[in-house]
Amino acid sequence: MSWFITILAIAALFSSQLAYAYDVNPLQDICVAVQDSNTSVFVNGKICKDPKLAKADDFFTSGFNISGEVVDKKYGYATKIVDINNMPGLNTLGISIIRADFEPKGFIQFHAHPRATEMIHILEGIIYSGFLLLLPNEENIYKSRLFAKILNPGDVFVIPQGLIHFAYNVGSTNATLFASFNSQSPGFILIPDIIFASNPPILDDALVKGFQLDKNVIKELQKKFS
Repeated sequence: MSWFITILAIAALFSSQLAYAYDVNPLQDICVAVQDSNTSVFVNGKICKDPKLAKADDFFTSGFNISGEVVDKKYGYATKIVDINNMPGLNTLGISIIRADFEPKGFIQFHAHPRATEMIHILEGIIYSGFLLLLPNEENIYKSRLFAKILNPGDVFVIPQGLIHFAYNVGSTNATLFASFNSQSPGFILIPDIIFASNPPILDDALVKGFQLDKNVIKELQKKFS
């Protein structure tokens, strides 16, 4: 019986080691390795201060009751972010929040957060929000399914990590939402911009082939998003 218990103990040890044998989620888009022992340490974009030097203000910020600056007038929305840049104590805690204010018909264009799930809470106005998901075992594996809701004050909606989503003010008045992320660095990929405004630009022929559009249409899209 003792040998059986010993085998179980060894198996449990190895299984626990395997359970932790994985890469942690990256907190920045790229981290290029260098062969230079004199290079400064650069992790998550910030270096930790000595804990003895920490103070209450490191874990505090204010002004979240006020709208942020307009990101792009053609889209009609403004954002204000609470992250490690204005609350240093958030570093390594895996959380950040955003306030978004919309003009009537304001639209946060199709985008994705590669490192975070997002939960939005509507404070005022009427927001149409949704995300796109490719479902397995569908007849057409390239056809996405839309999960979307018309959201009113007090409503909460969650967008799974990495999925393309949007938010649109369908009301006739201004709208405000708070969005929380389970990452200090969610990432923000604007789908049209990252494709049509790249530097250097993607070859026209590749875009024509990829989107099945006329080259003149591709050129027009590059102008719009550049």
